[in-house]
Amino acid sequence: MVAEVPVKEKKLIGPFKQIITMSDLPSTGPISDDQLVIVQDGGIVIMGDHIEKILDKEEFEKEVDRAKFQGSDLIYHPVTEEAVALPGLIDCHTHICYAGSRASDYARRLSGETYLNIAKSGGGMLDTVRKTRAATRKELFDALFMRGLTHLQRGVTTCEVKSGYGLTIEDEIKMLEMINEANKSRALLPDLIPTCLAAHTCPPEYDSPQEYLLDIQKNLLPLVKQRKLANRVDIFVEESAFDKETARSYVKCAKELGFDITVHADQFSISGSEIAAEFKAISADHLEVSDEKHLQLLKDNQVIAVVLPGASLGLGIGFAPARKMLDLGLSVAISSDWNPGSAPMGDLLTQAILLGVYEKLTIAETLAGITLRAADALKLDDRGIIAPNMLADFIAYKCDNYQEIIYNQGSLRPFLVYRRGKQIL
Repeated sequence: MVAEVPVKEKKLIGPFKQIITMSDLPSTGPISDDQLVIVQDGGIVIMGDHIEKILDKEEFEKEVDRAKFQGSDLIYHPVTEEAVALPGLIDCHTHICYAGSRASDYARRLSGETYLNIAKSGGGMLDTVRKTRAATRKELFDALFMRGLTHLQRGVTTCEVKSGYGLTIEDEIKMLEMINEANKSRALLPDLIPTCLAAHTCPPEYDSPQEYLLDIQKNLLPLVKQRKLANRVDIFVEESAFDKETARSYVKCAKELGFDITVHADQFSISGSEIAAEFKAISADHLEVSDEKHLQLLKDNQVIAVVLPGASLGLGIGFAPARKMLDLGLSVAISSDWNPGSAPMGDLLTQAILLGVYEKLTIAETLAGITLRAADALKLDDRGIIAPNMLADFIAYKCDNYQEIIYNQGSLRPFLVYRRGKQIL
């Protein structure tokens, strides 16, 4: 017996006062707002989980009339509010798989203690490691699920998620398995893109960072590759984590195993950007203290700069020099860095807007950083743009002009969220 192929629904969504397609924009360097392709009073046709076509006002009205005929293959979903549509947001750097809270660390920082001093006294990242190791698989899954659901309700339809709070072979596998398990709940969560960040810091069970990295490159990375738990490997290159020389052999091994590389770079001191450039990483993330020389090095090696305003807000430090990066010709993606320690807010749009205020980013540059350029940072060529043949991931806000979304500084929330062609909100 031949199995029946499910019929794909064909939907007509609209009208939208504006559809901000994010198409035909440069992949690197500055973007002016007048480069945005905006469809006025049009609609979107979805076939299954992909976009079939974008309609202008005249085409949309014709399709609405056609949808009213009995036997039409179109199912019309009218948008009854004035609305502006954007591609679904993409958060390309998060740590939302973890257990516990670090509210006490936050209070200590507000009282004047430094991030590094808190870590040395038993707080910081290793506090989250202890809680994540102790969490059951269900507890870890449930916490990840709720954070992912919150992201989706805020308009994030794709979200990268790192391991890195296990720091043993067993616990890193547990984290990656829970990320992959949660990714099966596609009707309720964003697409989750797993990244192995076992090289987050050296756990106390090892005598040296070199010993730890050697263990995970021999005993963890091949297992992750074999079980298809992640295609991406990250490492925190920093004085308090892994220095440049120690990181080099680990990154070389990961690349030889076929992983895509991303690097936590230049957050407190410069060196990680050199590793990212040397190995032509997909992205270098953080870059708060990067100078022009090292930014040029990233540009020359086509490394995407991922800036993390949430970490700057959480730690009370300066933003990464996003304006300078763009003017140098880099591709700049913007991500939340949602994590329990330095970036607990997790609100991608609000953070991107605040970064834009201080770094003087155009609205187009801000939106590109959380849509199409964030997609590039994850090597995803099927999203980040509203266009034919792209995934039907898009969101809509109650307003008549896209500028209102940024002007309201994150207080305007999407009232429609379409995820792979299904209406979630």
